[in-house]
Amino acid sequence: MDAACIRRMAAGEESGLAQLYDRHGRAVYGLACRILADPIEAEDVVQDVFAQAWRQSTRFDPSRASVTGWLFMIARTRALDRLRSRRVRPAAAGVDGAHEPADDGPTPEAAALTEDQRARVRQALDALDAPQRTAIEMAYYGGLTQADIARELGEPLGTVKSRMRAALSRLRAALGPRS
Repeated sequence: MDAACIRRMAAGEESGLAQLYDRHGRAVYGLACRILADPIEAEDVVQDVFAQAWRQSTRFDPSRASVTGWLFMIARTRALDRLRSRRVRPAAAGVDGAHEPADDGPTPEAAALTEDQRARVRQALDALDAPQRTAIEMAYYGGLTQADIARELGEPLGTVKSRMRAALSRLRAALGPRS
């Protein structure tokens, strides 16, 4: 079904893109939202992902990745690019800061701790090999079951289970015990 959507997109049929979005938009949003922790930015990433999928549909190679894996790879790359740009771009502020509204968000210390935790998780995920990372992202960020992942990737269920078990073990070792 996804391959047919890609073929239709490559032929310029917007209905292929609409159907692909209907099937995968929520999972792509979940991945972007978990990486960015910002629903508005995650929505922007989803738009970027499907725009890129539309532009690159003629170059999609099903022998290299499933459609789901391809979309997740694009989403992950786009979300990480946005995180990097956050660090480079200085925060926008008023001229003297006096007219800033009160912020009911977390304290700077709590925000720094949360960002540090996110960075550690991202670093641990980056250390996984691509098949393990894809399986973990599809499960935790995309909300897919192991059977769904196996079907989407065209892999045996046992392979997906082994990859996830190995990935979770590596993540546990990298991140340490829960606190």
